[in-house]
Amino acid sequence: MWYLAWMLGVLLACSLGIINALWYEQVEANENAEGIDEDQHS
Repeated sequence: MWYLAWMLGVLLACSLGIINALWYEQVEANENAEGIDEDQHS
Protein backbone atom coordinates (compact mmCIF):
# COMPACT_ATOMS: atom_id res chain seq x y z
CA MET A 1 0.00 0.00 0.00
CA TRP A 2 2.95 2.32 -0.62
CA TYR A 3 0.96 3.92 -3.43
CA LEU A 4 -1.65 5.20 -0.96
CA ALA A 5 1.00 7.03 1.08
CA TRP A 6 2.53 8.34 -2.16
CA MET A 7 -0.83 9.65 -3.40
CA LEU A 8 -1.58 11.31 -0.06
CA GLY A 9 1.86 12.91 -0.07
CA VAL A 10 1.40 14.28 -3.59
CA LEU A 11 -2.05 15.63 -2.73
CA LEU A 12 -0.69 17.27 0.41
CA ALA A 13 2.17 18.87 -1.51
CA CYS A 14 -0.21 20.19 -4.19
CA SER A 15 -2.61 21.51 -1.56
CA LEU A 16 0.17 23.34 0.26
CA GLY A 17 1.36 24.84 -3.02
CA ILE A 18 -2.11 26.09 -3.88
CA ILE A 19 -2.68 27.51 -0.38
CA ASN A 20 0.72 29.21 -0.49
CA ALA A 21 -0.06 30.79 -3.86
CA LEU A 22 -3.46 32.05 -2.64
CA TRP A 23 -1.85 33.46 0.52
CA TYR A 24 0.83 35.23 -1.51
CA GLU A 25 -1.77 36.79 -3.82
CA GLN A 26 -3.78 37.98 -0.81
CA VAL A 27 -0.71 39.55 0.83
CA GLU A 28 0.15 41.40 -2.39
CA ALA A 29 -3.45 42.61 -2.77
CA ASN A 30 -3.46 43.89 0.83
CA GLU A 31 -0.15 45.71 0.32
CA ASN A 32 -1.45 47.32 -2.86
CA ALA A 33 -4.70 48.34 -1.14
CA GLU A 34 -2.79 49.87 1.79
CA GLY A 35 -0.61 51.81 -0.63
CA ILE A 36 -3.70 53.16 -2.41
CA ASP A 37 -5.33 54.14 0.89
CA GLU A 38 -2.20 56.00 2.02
CA ASP A 39 -2.07 57.89 -1.29
CA GLN A 40 -5.70 59.00 -0.89
CA HIS A 41 -5.16 60.32 2.64
CA SER A 42 -2.13 62.42 1.72
